[in-house]
Amino acid sequence: MNNYKLTIQYDGGRYKGWQRLGDSENTIQGKIENALSVMVGQSIEIIGSSRTDAGVHALAQVANFKISDNMPESKIMNFLNHYLPPDISITEVELVDDRFHARYNAKDKTYLYKIWNEAYSHPFMRKYSMHVGKKLDIEKMKSACQYFIGEHDFTAYSNAKSKKKDTVRKIYSLDVEEVEGFIQFRVSGNGFLYNMVRKMIGTLIEIGLGEKEAEEIPTILLSKERVQTGGMADACGLYLEKINF
Repeated sequence: MNNYKLTIQYDGGRYKGWQRLGDSENTIQGKIENALSVMVGQSIEIIGSSRTDAGVHALAQVANFKISDNMPESKIMNFLNHYLPPDISITEVELVDDRFHARYNAKDKTYLYKIWNEAYSHPFMRKYSMHVGKKLDIEKMKSACQYFIGEHDFTAYSNAKSKKKDTVRKIYSLDVEEVEGFIQFRVSGNGFLYNMVRKMIGTLIEIGLGEKEAEEIPTILLSKERVQTGGMADACGLYLEKINF
């Protein structure tokens, strides 16, 4: 069998997330599998590195699939980009070792979150960033980020739908910067629970608005109570930015 690695960009705004659902083809995985199945004339299943939520975007999602045919990478890439919707693009196709597994071989993942932090909305970025009209205290948020760094039980920052039994994750870095009216968060870790990043950003927003104190984060983590985290940031501002193998 020949194992192919795909690097994928997508606008997740009109999809129900990455993962194929039994009752809907309106998923990123479903769209790509359908196109591949047409290409090879048989049912194809792909393995994704990260199961992004409904409405979440990706700059470099990674997936792999196996077929018996040894097809040129360029032919696969051209076919997929011709038949996929314009809001899903394949940016690279690579023939890889048979043992490569997009999910199990991922060492760390990086997510980017964008907030438009002006009193007025941004007409061209309203689908790709969360609008917070009140000025956020970026220094307070920077100080708060340190409490998420390291290995913690993130049960409080997971969603009740999460089926993960192991809720311990390690955050390597969490940075905040201001770029021309946008506040951007960039978080890297060995893995993330369902809704975890959006809930973390939600807490940081509340701290930036003066509704929470940074020192509350360790207590929230130790509580393992989801109600303690408060609000959750909008899906439209979240991007899967990078995956390292």
